[in-house]
Amino acid sequence: MAETRTPKIRVLLVDDHQVVRRGLRTFLEVQDDIEVVGEAADGEAGIAATEELRPDVVLMDIKMPGTDGIEALRRLRELANPARVLIVTSFTEQRTVVPALRAGAAGYVYKDIDPDALAGAIRSVHAGHVLLQPEVAEALLSQEEQAPAPGRSSTLTEREREVLGLIADGRSNREIARALVLSEKTVKTHVSNILMKLDLADRTQAALWAVRNGLTG
Repeated sequence: MAETRTPKIRVLLVDDHQVVRRGLRTFLEVQDDIEVVGEAADGEAGIAATEELRPDVVLMDIKMPGTDGIEALRRLRELANPARVLIVTSFTEQRTVVPALRAGAAGYVYKDIDPDALAGAIRSVHAGHVLLQPEVAEALLSQEEQAPAPGRSSTLTEREREVLGLIADGRSNREIARALVLSEKTVKTHVSNILMKLDLADRTQAALWAVRNGLTG
């Protein structure tokens, strides 16, 4: 009987430095479950390549000539492209972290990340998780943006608050269902209600909101 192989995670590299792309490709190509399907040197080319190649995960830098990573994220969102975007950057300032997450990034890691941790991050966002490294969460908590309107969290039920906390911990719907002994359909309903009540666009924004409001474990 033929062995059934799990499809590899298709990854696109978007960074304006060739040496960075080469280093990432060299490491990722030795991973059994990851395949690099293409490269792009700026945001505009990254958008086109994402639309053409339909990768599962895009590793994207923020600061690039022309169309930067945040604008590329917004454009991909407008196109309803299903690729999960993992920001890989050397910029740690709060003013870049928050806009990237709000624009739709599924995660945000720094270029000095351990290679094995990067592979794990790719697998994590591909599985539907929101990846917030401790340093990123700290930056979000300390950022000086206007606080959310008071009382918004009080509109959530206790169960919805539990679900939101697990979203912020990077859990998928399936994992949340197992943790709370619920069906995946029920979890999806809770997630939809959370997004509607808090006027949020997606799970990434929900995770950000939970971090800022102390709902993480």
